[in-house]
Amino acid sequence: MNPFEMVIGIVLIVTIGSIIRAKMGVGRDTHGNEYNLRDPGLGEENRQLRQEITGLKDRIAVLERVITDTNSSSANLDREIESLRNRDR
Repeated sequence: MNPFEMVIGIVLIVTIGSIIRAKMGVGRDTHGNEYNLRDPGLGEENRQLRQEITGLKDRIAVLERVITDTNSSSANLDREIESLRNRDR
């Protein structure tokens, strides 16, 4: 076996190994640590994080509206802030 055939064989083995790992759902992060892509707990955590992000975006939109509204009085501002606090409970 000449060196060229050996290099092609190594590349072929590594490629096939990567395909098998992808089919099994095993991935690697940037540090080389392996993790399971099909972990059912990750789906639930992602759903919770998406809900939290949606809530935070809503709060930011309300705060932007309250701050940029030039016609609001301090009493109106206090009511808006209290409504945001009550929404979290």
